[in-house]
Amino acid sequence: MGQIITISGVIGSGKSTVAKMLSQKLGWQYYSTGMAQRKIAEEMGLTTIELNALSLKDPSIDERVDGVFKNPPWGDDNCIVDSRLAFYFIPKSFKICLTVRDEVAGERIFNDKNRSGEHKYDTVQQSTAAAIERHQLELDRFKKSYNLDIDNKDNFDLVIDTTHLTPEQTCQAILATLVPTN
Repeated sequence: MGQIITISGVIGSGKSTVAKMLSQKLGWQYYSTGMAQRKIAEEMGLTTIELNALSLKDPSIDERVDGVFKNPPWGDDNCIVDSRLAFYFIPKSFKICLTVRDEVAGERIFNDKNRSGEHKYDTVQQSTAAAIERHQLELDRFKKSYNLDIDNKDNFDLVIDTTHLTPEQTCQAILATLVPTN
């Protein structure tokens, strides 16, 4: 089996951007459960927040999204997995958690014109409030479904606050941890 790095974090922390960048730098495969979740939400005519709320009542949604870990699409190759729960489903991975202050996350979400499958907000305050609501829904859902606190930093090998970092700086901090300089 190849090496696996799992990158978790709250919405707006740079998780997907950093995971893609790291995948390119290392030449490893990239997989994102967020892509799967956004696709399901789109198929159902829902926003991701609405899908998260529905997931509390309908466990089949999480089973669809998280079921990929039973037969991972990356096989035996090295892979970067961008997922809030990958650290839990792939315990032998190198587990990274990205954090960010709520206001900065809201601003990043508001300014990200490439964000697909999510509601477009009229103000930074709206995107910040939606990010906080989504995180709370996920905390509740994962506690109920898996008895798991995704905010517990003890679950991770490396925690990086990206509030004042660019994606490139975050990626460099991860690479420095993986391959320490002499």
